[in-house]
Order: sequence, then C-alpha cells, then structure tokens
Amino acid sequence: MLGVFSSSIVAPPDELVAAGCRTPSPKITAEALVNRFTQRYPSAVSVQVGDQVQLAYTHHSESPLQPRSFAVKDEIFCLFEGVLDNLGSLRQQYGLGKSANEVVLVIEAYKALRDRAPYPPSHVVGHLSGNFAFIVFDKSTSNLFVASDQFGKVPLSWGITADGFVAFADDAELLKGACGKSLASFPQGCFFSTAVGELISFENPKNKITAVPAPEEEIWGATFKVEGPAVLAFTK
Repeated sequence: MLGVFSSSIVAPPDELVAAGCRTPSPKITAEALVNRFTQRYPSAVSVQVGDQVQLAYTHHSESPLQPRSFAVKDEIFCLFEGVLDNLGSLRQQYGLGKSANEVVLVIEAYKALRDRAPYPPSHVVGHLSGNFAFIVFDKSTSNLFVASDQFGKVPLSWGITADGFVAFADDAELLKGACGKSLASFPQGCFFSTAVGELISFENPKNKITAVPAPEEEIWGATFKVEGPAVLAFTK
C-alpha cells in the first residue's frame, strides 16, 4: 500500500529532512513514485484525492495473514493491512454489523476519535489488537492519521520525495528509490496525526520519541526510538 501527501497536508518531518541532508542521494517526485507503483503492479488501484493526496494498493504478493484493504466512507479514506484479533468485540463497541471488516472498523474508530474529542488517540489505537498498519485521510478536515501495531508485524516506512511530499508504504525498497536517505521505518506501537502534530507512542504516550541517525550501510537515514520506561497506558 502507498499513501503520498503534499506538504500542505503534512509537513515533512525534520528528522527525515536532516537524514537526507546528511547523505544526499537520488530521489524522484511523488507523481513518479505513484507511477512506478502502478507500473510495477498493473492490477493496482490508485485514487487521487484533490491535488494533494494519492493513495494506492494492490493484492499482488499479499499474505493471507496480512491482507490489504481499502474503503471510503463520509470522505474518510483508509488503507489497511493486517488482521485485528479482537475485531468481534470492536464491532460491538462501535455498533457495527458482523460484515464489517478491519478497514471499516478503523474508519469508525477514527470517526469516534474525531467527533468525541477529547477522547485520547492513544486509547483508540491502543484498543486494536493484532498485526496491522493503516493510513487514514479525512478529506473534510485534511487530517492524516497513520499507525503501526506494537510489534511492527506489518512493515511500514515513511520518507520524503524530491518535491517534498511525505510518502508512507509497506515496501521499503519502493520508497528508497523515491526518497533516498530521507527514509525511516515507521516506529512500531506509534501513531502520527496531523491533528496532534507529532509522532506519539500509543503504548507510552508520555514518552518522547527521538530520531537517531542510522549507520551508512543501512537503508534508513534515521531510526525512531521511544525513550523511557514502558508503561502500557491504554490498558489502565
């Protein structure tokens, strides 16, 4: 799956900008990145949301244990990869029918977060149990919400393209060719929300997240780490 967002939606993270400056390397534009994705996977589905957002996904080489799905409801777009172990109980919590799958559930959870503020985002994501990564874009508010499970079972990377778009994908090699060293693995157990304005650990929301320069031989330009002792806040 692939999500590409202009700087008017999300400001390029300073840590990834700095990583790219330390080791300059070839990059391509956001449009070229999406074109590369759709050319590599001819059966891919690509959706453009205005001039600022592009989303794409494919079922090519999909794991049965980590299926990819896409849905749109009430101008909320969601790409989801993985499986929720507690989908049944979450359906009941959000008043959904038995036919609701993971991507529909995440859209409803996001709507609850948006409309029932100040409900803590860490609680919303923290109640999701399983292997997952997802990208949510709310066209009505231009809010972006991205998260990865606490064990990082579903790979998710993010980087900055040549024209300053922020890209998220489950294929690190794809982003490497587009973002150079302005690239990092999205930290497990964390979420990024433009409404909140920063990267936060949903397991330990009070703990600071720092970016450490990655060794030159690694694909990444930086590695994000959650500081401090672990406190499973969402279980309390």
